[in-house]
Amino acid sequence: MTKDFTLHIYKELLTSALDAGYTLTSYEDYIVNGHTYNKVFILRHDVDALPENSYQTAFLEKELGAKGSYFFRVVKQSLHPEIIEKIKDLGHEIAYHYEDMALCNGDIDKAYEHFKEKLEMFRKYYPIKTICMHGSPLSKWDNRLLWKKYNYKELGIIGEPYFDIDFKKVLYITDTGRMWNNETSSVRDRVDSGYSFTFNSTHDIIKAFKENKLPAQIMLNIHPQRWTNNIFLWRKEYVLQNLKNSVKKLLVKRK
Repeated sequence: MTKDFTLHIYKELLTSALDAGYTLTSYEDYIVNGHTYNKVFILRHDVDALPENSYQTAFLEKELGAKGSYFFRVVKQSLHPEIIEKIKDLGHEIAYHYEDMALCNGDIDKAYEHFKEKLEMFRKYYPIKTICMHGSPLSKWDNRLLWKKYNYKELGIIGEPYFDIDFKKVLYITDTGRMWNNETSSVRDRVDSGYSFTFNSTHDIIKAFKENKLPAQIMLNIHPQRWTNNIFLWRKEYVLQNLKNSVKKLLVKRK
């Protein structure tokens, strides 16, 4: 069996979705054209770190005729202009993975000004239409609180998944914590789902596609930093993520 969280298994996952009749597309395209697809598999990527890995998943998707959304943070471990340009040139969507409330220590007005400034910065590379909050697990601030006072749609944003997708109808699958939909290792990456699938590995998702057990609309969220064929980087991510999960579990228990 192929080792999990490698590019080999990611390609197998995407191929199984294609074989099952799904259109593999970006979040932006889903908002605009989703109603025209019989089956849709939304490819969302949170580029938290190691953006070079995101280029590798983007290249793989391009080869398969798929289109995805790449949500970049403003911190140095994510924001690499040359990688953004390369991924855009492959035909993928570039989007803003915002964490302004955490970066501005909960000052909502300062956070909004920071958000607008960084949004315009990203728009130098791509006409940003969608955003998605970064979970900021070590911060006490939920970045979505920004929208208690302000309205992102006034800035030309057409979608934020946690507000603009009905997850009662769209199955959400996330690799947060290097697991699949594991709430014990996720502080904020949770949705009110209408489904109760259990996936212990990517192989389980592939099997579900092959057996036609999945709904017609799915959003996949992966963190490309986890996905590599390089055995050294794979082991490093495995060890670091287990350490992070231990901290996250304590934070989840406190909430």
